[in-house]
Amino acid sequence: MAQTITNTAIYSCPMHADVRHPNPGKCEKCGMDLVLEGTRFRLIRHMMSNPLHLAAMIAVMLLLMAAFMMTMPKAIGP
Repeated sequence: MAQTITNTAIYSCPMHADVRHPNPGKCEKCGMDLVLEGTRFRLIRHMMSNPLHLAAMIAVMLLLMAAFMMTMPKAIGP
């Protein structure tokens, strides 16, 4: 007798791990696309999927670097 293997994929929100659905769709909490559960680096893949998200991520990184550089003590001459 042959066994039937059911492949039940679960889709979850990259930001809300408690939001899980059997089909792709949108998160009811934040509106992000649901991704296949177990996908590695799912938040980064989501951010890279939209040019606006990518630009926002780069802007935040630059702001954080600038803020860090402003807190560093200034070097005193030789």
